Amino acid sequence: MEFSWNQKLYDEIENCTEPLSESRPMGKTYNVTSDRYAALVTVEEEEFFTHPDGPYSGTKEELKKDLTYRNKHLIRNIQKVPFSGRAIQQAIDDAAADGGGIVVIPDGTYYTGALELKSGVELHLAYGVELRFMRNKTNRYYPVRFSRWEGVECMNFSPFIYANGAENIAVTGTGTLNGCADEFNWMPWKFGYFGETDQEVQRQKLFADGDADVPPEQRVFDDKVSTLRPPFLQFIHCRNVLVRDVAIRNSPFWEVNPVLCENVLIKGIHVQTNLYNNDGVDPESTKNMLIEDCYFETGDDCIAVKSGRNHDGRRVNVPCENLIIRRNRFSNGHGGITIGSEISGGVRNVFAEDNSFDSPNLNYPIRFKTNAKRGGCLENIYVRNSVVNKSRIAVVHCNFFYEEGKNGHHMPILRNVTLEHFRTKEGGSIDAKYPFYLRGFAESPIQNVTFRDMDLQGVRGEAIFEHLENLCIDDVTINGIRQKDVTEDIGELPDSASIAVE
Repeated sequence: MEFSWNQKLYDEIENCTEPLSESRPMGKTYNVTSDRYAALVTVEEEEFFTHPDGPYSGTKEELKKDLTYRNKHLIRNIQKVPFSGRAIQQAIDDAAADGGGIVVIPDGTYYTGALELKSGVELHLAYGVELRFMRNKTNRYYPVRFSRWEGVECMNFSPFIYANGAENIAVTGTGTLNGCADEFNWMPWKFGYFGETDQEVQRQKLFADGDADVPPEQRVFDDKVSTLRPPFLQFIHCRNVLVRDVAIRNSPFWEVNPVLCENVLIKGIHVQTNLYNNDGVDPESTKNMLIEDCYFETGDDCIAVKSGRNHDGRRVNVPCENLIIRRNRFSNGHGGITIGSEISGGVRNVFAEDNSFDSPNLNYPIRFKTNAKRGGCLENIYVRNSVVNKSRIAVVHCNFFYEEGKNGHHMPILRNVTLEHFRTKEGGSIDAKYPFYLRGFAESPIQNVTFRDMDLQGVRGEAIFEHLENLCIDDVTINGIRQKDVTEDIGELPDSASIAVE
């Protein structure tokens, strides 16, 4: 069986998403610098941290090993800033109360805390705007709100821009959203650097609460205990969502994370955050979504498709389905398009085309991340007409033995995957360890995989296939050598056949 491009479904997804760019929220315009809102601006103290030796001059990998630098305590600083958070939120509230409208932030720099979008409201950042989010890690600026964190529901710091149960909402304009996270603010929680608390304690508590069916409203992570860095933009249970053209910088965590949403368009955004866990766009248990014409420079996966983690993901049990990913440039990041690892609700019907995988640090343009604890049914993935500049591990990578591996009772399913018209950048070398790396379980083999019309240059080793049913290789050239066409089932390593790279 071969999964082929479903043009009818593709057109249906376009019909649900493309109009969002034009059918914008209607109503009055609310200028946050007008007298009504300017009166709400206050002078407040922003707390932020610096290192006694200044910014680190090496790489993130070098920092991990530099105990002398890491073990020094940070310096607490205070600066007074004009705080516009109440003014912007009041404008949003007024627009919502009037049935919808456009909240305009004119040219300038504005300090704010978390903002909550409401139905019918478009937040528009004019050219030259920088919206700076306070570095105070407190519930005063980031109140406790219902969220999903690494695929598990909880009450945590509010995402910086948040909506729950809203319809017809938008964030637009050519201005900049600056989360102001760096190695010394928000990020030290990732590893417990500089004497700060390691997030892993609270992370494991959240996962344990999810496994134990503690009600989400009782999984409270307030500023007394929480080290769970909030995502930048998170929309939950929303319908008709548009994020267009804005630049997103320095997020504490994931950048754009629609959860349990329907009809979402992410268009022309420019993501630039090279820190930790800074996925660009994370569609999670969302239906009908188009991601197009975006630029990603991230410290993790550029696009990561998700649907909940382990028991809590299966409790909610909503797949991510009907996604189009096209004409994007993946300029930096570990993974280009990743499906998983929080994928317990499953994913289906992903179309990706005309993308440029141009990251010097890219390990895999296409990656599937699941195991016997995550589970999930991953099916109907079609990728075509793309160029790859670097792929240090494999062009397509799936390993069911990822993290917990077989240590679980929920066999993952991966089936119906087709890649075609894939090319190494002209004159380039992807510098890949393997062209393809796919390892299923004997109890749950990967099914129906097709590689067609591919030309890959700079591959150093052989493909790894284990437990595949119905593998088709058609017109694939590696390092200038046309490979033998294959249609077969493959069993256990090391007895399985591999594509020999000469």
